[in-house]
Parts: sequence; C-alpha cells; structure tokens
Amino acid sequence: MMSLGLSDFTDIESEETFSTNGFGNNILTVFEQIRREGKMCDVVLKVEGGQFSAHRIVLAASIPYFNSMFTTDMVEANMPVIPMQGIDVAALEAIINYAYSGRITLDITNVQSILVGANFLQLQNVKDYCCEFIKKRLHPTNCLGIRHFAELLMCGSLVEKANSFIEQRFLEVTKSQEYLQLSLDEVTDLLARNEINVSSEEQVFHAATVWIKEDPTERTKLMQELLQYIRLPLLRPQFLTDVVQMHHTVKTCLKCRDLVDKAKDYHLMPERRYEFPPNMVRPRCCTDVHTMIYAVGGLTSSGEALNIVEKYDPIVGRWVTVSSMKTCRSRVGVAVLAGQLYAVGGYDGSQRLKTVEMFSPDTNEWCDVKPMNMKRSALGCVALDGEIFVCGGFDGTSSQSSCEVYKPHTQTWELIKPMQKGRSAAAVGAFERNVYVLGGHDGLQIFNSVEYYVIEKNEWTMGVPMLTKRCRHGVATLRGILFVFGGYDGKKFLDSVELFDPVTCQWCFVAPMSMRRSRVGVSTSGGKIYALGGYDGCSNLSSVEVYDPETNTWKLGDRMWAHEGGVGVGAIALEPV
Repeated sequence: MMSLGLSDFTDIESEETFSTNGFGNNILTVFEQIRREGKMCDVVLKVEGGQFSAHRIVLAASIPYFNSMFTTDMVEANMPVIPMQGIDVAALEAIINYAYSGRITLDITNVQSILVGANFLQLQNVKDYCCEFIKKRLHPTNCLGIRHFAELLMCGSLVEKANSFIEQRFLEVTKSQEYLQLSLDEVTDLLARNEINVSSEEQVFHAATVWIKEDPTERTKLMQELLQYIRLPLLRPQFLTDVVQMHHTVKTCLKCRDLVDKAKDYHLMPERRYEFPPNMVRPRCCTDVHTMIYAVGGLTSSGEALNIVEKYDPIVGRWVTVSSMKTCRSRVGVAVLAGQLYAVGGYDGSQRLKTVEMFSPDTNEWCDVKPMNMKRSALGCVALDGEIFVCGGFDGTSSQSSCEVYKPHTQTWELIKPMQKGRSAAAVGAFERNVYVLGGHDGLQIFNSVEYYVIEKNEWTMGVPMLTKRCRHGVATLRGILFVFGGYDGKKFLDSVELFDPVTCQWCFVAPMSMRRSRVGVSTSGGKIYALGGYDGCSNLSSVEVYDPETNTWKLGDRMWAHEGGVGVGAIALEPV
C-alpha cells in the first residue's frame, strides 16, 4: 500500500478522536427494536402471569442482578428460560424496558411493585427514584405503612423521611386508621420519641387513650405500659388530677396510680425535681419543624418608626418583604396565634398606640383587630393557650404594671391582674404554661427580677431572678429551657446570654453572642435560636446570628435587608417538606 507521508506535517496534531453524539442511546434503541421483533434473543424471563424475551448481554450490562447471574457459574447462566420469583409481572416488564431504554415511568399504581422489583434486582438508582416519588406523597394516613414497607426493603432515606414526617405531623397521624392498628411496641416507640411535634404533653396522653379506646377489651390492661412513656410530670396539676387520675383505665390500675402520684410530687416538691429521669421532665422538641420568621416594624437609623415587614425562610436562607402594616410601629409587641401574625401597640413616632392589626400569610394582607384597653409601647406580648397576653409597657407617662388578654373567640381584650412591678422594655415569654415577665425597667431602675402569671389562678408569683439586670432584651424557650439574650443593664449594652433550668431552678450563663445587642428580636426555628438586629451602643444592626444549644455555639446568619435596629419578631410554623 502506498504511504501518504502524513508524518511530514509536524505542525498538526498527530492524533484525533471521532465521537458520535448519542451513540449509546442509538444502539439501545436498535437493541430494543430487535427485541420487540423477537430476533437474536437468547433468554426468556418467566414470571407468574407472563414471560419476556431479552438479550443476556443487555441485561448483564444494565441490571446488577443479571450481571452476577450471567458472568459467574450460577446454574441459571446458561438456562434458556429463567423463572423469576418475588417480582410482579408488570414491574418486571417495566424494568426490562428500562434496561433497553434507560427510562421508567412511575405512578401511584405501580411504584410499590417497581420498588420491590428494583430492590430484588439490585437496581439502586431505580430504587432511589421510587423512594423519592413516594416521599412526595407522604400523608398522615399512609406514613406509618410506608415506613414499615421501607424498613422491610431497607430503604434508609425513605425510612428517615417517613419518621421525620410522622414526628412533625404527630397529631394528625394519631387520628389515622394506621395508628390505631399499631402494636404495643410500635405505639410505645412513637410515644417515647423526643422529636414528636406537640404543644403540650396532654396531647401525648390523649394519643395514648385514643389507641386504648380502639380495642378496650385487649388494650385497657396495657395503659400502665403507655404511661411510662408519657412525661407525666410535664402535665398541669389540674390535668393530672381531673383527667389522668379520673380516667377509667388509670383508676382501675394500681401501677398507673403510682405513676400519677409520683408525677404530682414533681409539682408539690420542686426541690426534688432533680431525682426524676431527665428525659421525663424535658418537653418534646421537634427540630425538624421550621418556622417562617417575621421581622415587624422597628426604627430606621435616624430613629423613625417603620411599618415594613419582612420574612425569613431558614430552609432557603432568604429574606423577602411582605405587605407593610397599616401603621408605623416601633417598640411593638408581636405574637402568633392560629397561624396569624399580630402586631400590638407600639410607637408611631408621635404617640403610643393601643391599636392592633393582624397579618394573614395566605392573603398577604393586614386587617384591623379590636384595640387594647390601654396605650402601650415597649410592651411584652406572647400567645399562650389560644389567647394573646400583653404585659406592662410605657403609656407615654410611666411604666405600666397592667396586663390584658385578647380572646379571639369573642374578639375582646380583658384586663387581668396587674404585675407586682411596673415594667417596660421587659422580655415576655410562655414557659411551663405560664406567662413569664423578665427584667425591664420602671423609669428609675432596671430589674433582674422575674415574675410569672398562672392563668388558672389569675395571680402573679415572683420567680428566680436573673443573674444580670436587663431591659430591651430578648427571650426564647427551647427544649424546656428559658433563655434571655442581650439587652441593657443601665451601664453597658450586653452580649451575654443566660438560661433558666426549671429542674435545677437556677440561672447560668452560656456562650455570649458575637456582638452586643439591645432591642434584640429573638425567634426559634429547627431547634435553633435566632437573634435579630438590635443596637450595640453605637449603631443599629441588621445582622443575625444563630445559637445552637446542642453545641453551645453561635454562627452568623443571613442579615435582614429591610430592617436595622429593634424589630418585633414572630414565627409561623412551615408545613413539612
């Protein structure tokens, strides 16, 4: 053959590669056409209800199970007809088609059988896709069954997602037929979880009695087993006496009565609370529940009141503005009730306010609510047991001791017993089903004292004082612990943080914030605490930092865009994702 003498052209690359786009897909398409025509097929897969011809080389190249079968000394390696067990005929057909095309279509009627088939044939990518399909369709009526199914097939991510869904939607799950059919071990496993999303332990007790009621003949005698997983010391004394103790399953069981009596000791002898197992005296905390955090009103850098509102989604990490309030409000009280955001009182730049407005996230609109009885700025505001409590504040003349409560079912504000001290710029939070008011000032002195309001008794009781005098500080409760953040002590602006543990009845300091913050807004989400904005003694702040109580550490968060300085803060729970 004559030489072309190409080696003489040294200034040109000596090697090039030709590649056809879609080459593999084109070959698979031809393979699929050949199979459908029944040509060159060398194996038949037989399953109850049907059989399918295929090519060993294609199956071995695309399905791990067949790769092992055809490339080893397994007896089926040379069998012309291979019986298949444990796989549905439609699922096998779909998976064979996938082997030739790389595509598979799922729907609610076939995903279960295809997942079983993919698991059997070791097709991990198809198995994972099926799990993702099912995750999107979790519902309180099916999540328990899906979790059990996922456990059988060792689908770890689906089990984890189902467990998280069950914990987040616990109350809805306990109304399902699947819940009522659980075994004793399955129910106790659920009731023992720290992560179930409940607002009080009373809801856990009711969940236990619902399960008992489904089959009272067989389950009544099991009540003592369930009570061991209900955190009885966290129930209100009235509930323990009037509901638990009087329940027919408890009245007829000596061991149940003993458990109730011990729980009463928790309330009667607080000095002995340390004797109780820690897991039985800490409220549940579902860290998978995230909230949409709203920053409401506040001040501009020049000291003017704002009506701007922005919200933060901790899942996507972004602040966006929503509809502004009708009225500018600084030093405003904020509370969340039934998924609605309330802005209460405040200062509009010229006068203290008693007006109230409510924001609906669904409509992105604010509407007026009946005003309070008294004008208040720098007030404390918190929602508890379906009502909104406001405490103290400044009316333009003096710090107030008066308090009032908003009852949404009658849309009225009612005055309740006043605090023992007049307090403005105090921190107010719901803790152990009471309204706690911490610190603040009366115009002459700043307090470290604490008092709390017992709703059932309509009375105020002095609590354990904080370690530091504080006003304009923030408060949050998480995992049965009360936290206070920053503020001003009369001499300096504070970065310090302290917590109150009701078991030890003591305050102690934890890791300080990265900067001093008075007028700080505080909210919780996903098991962490967010400190928003404030004033450091020199300038207003738009920065945000996040506290992790598990590690006692702070990290910087996403700064607010429309606010700086003191803001009112409220948080509305997000639906599970």
